[in-house]
Amino acid sequence: MTNTTKDFTADTRASHFDVEKIRKDFPILQQEVHGKPLIYLDNAATSQTPTVVVDALRKYYFEYNSNVHRGVHRLSQIATDAYEGTRKKIQHFLNAKSNEEIIFTKGTTDGINLIAASFGRGLIKQGDEIVISAMEHHSNIVPWQMMCEERGAKLRIIPINDNGEIIFEAYEGLLNERTKLVSIVHTSNSLGTVNPLREIIDLAHSKGVPVLVDGAQAVPHTHVDVQALDCDFFVFSSHKVFGPTGIGVLYGKKEWLQKLPPYQGGGDMILNVTFESTKFNDLPYKFEAGTPNIADVIGLGVAIDYIQKVGYSAISAYENELIRYAVQRLSEIEGLRFIGQAKKRAGAVSFVLENVHPHDIGTILDREGVAVRTGHHCTQPVMQRFKVPATTRASFAFYNTKEEIDALIKALYKVIEMFS
Repeated sequence: MTNTTKDFTADTRASHFDVEKIRKDFPILQQEVHGKPLIYLDNAATSQTPTVVVDALRKYYFEYNSNVHRGVHRLSQIATDAYEGTRKKIQHFLNAKSNEEIIFTKGTTDGINLIAASFGRGLIKQGDEIVISAMEHHSNIVPWQMMCEERGAKLRIIPINDNGEIIFEAYEGLLNERTKLVSIVHTSNSLGTVNPLREIIDLAHSKGVPVLVDGAQAVPHTHVDVQALDCDFFVFSSHKVFGPTGIGVLYGKKEWLQKLPPYQGGGDMILNVTFESTKFNDLPYKFEAGTPNIADVIGLGVAIDYIQKVGYSAISAYENELIRYAVQRLSEIEGLRFIGQAKKRAGAVSFVLENVHPHDIGTILDREGVAVRTGHHCTQPVMQRFKVPATTRASFAFYNTKEEIDALIKALYKVIEMFS
């Protein structure tokens, strides 16, 4: 699909990216922490929110706070139009064929749980197999473990190499007549690895196997076209893409969503209820039981408007330059070892420092105003694969700067000095 939204800058090259203008849209970035300017490098955990999104939430609660779909009064009509307007925005944002293929969830985790539960109840029997990779977030491991245990199915794992890339030949060997679904991350939250999705999906489809994509870490950094990928399901979270927390999106091909049973029961997912039986609502409402998170759906719509105004071509070029610069500067530090060095990466850089625990690194960096994430990043199997207890992860967004990376490096040298 052609993106008709005009880019924020006329020239999309990174050198023309007006990051200072963008930073003014994020008031939180102007504050100090422990008397030092805040340097926020924990974007893989949650991104910051521009003023226009907060203004949209305020406008909803102050001007047309009302429930959706059920009221004939004016406020309900305005709220419904705004809520459903976001669904249409997301349809175009992902290039889905229909807005019936866009389901609102609580987030990526909720979307994966929805498919695991519905797919399990509807289509999985004893002896069937689900394939995931060794770099998955816990939210793309645990729901499948629970479903497999309940249904008597088996979870199969695609191994990864020392660079943090999937071993494609091993993946091919896992697919067989018992494989019912592949669930794979687009971009790893702990390694920064960008998986070759189209090749992964094409191979699965050649065996008649559908594919779910965890896109939480991809959508902030690159344009996603679900028709071009040909994935069967795609999930992402609002708070990773500069929107509010507590809201997410599940895209599903219509033919699959029609096959699957509802995830939850309640209001709005029904057409008719008696004590004897219930007739379920049409898509997408079949999977949206109860009063939804109306305000934050609307906020997500404004966040999508914002990111499209900046323009993905500009974002990708600028962030790629940031990542290259961060890797270059971090490589200069003696005793630093990267965890994950995929040829194609985005968003995050993870590392360990010789003789220093990541939690100590994070604590000292915080005193310097630098916010990074330390720990296992909800990917404990990744830590086990690389034989480390935890890593330090610096993760970037288009409002970060090379000067902030320099400050990170300076703070890391203070850590080394303290432990030398």
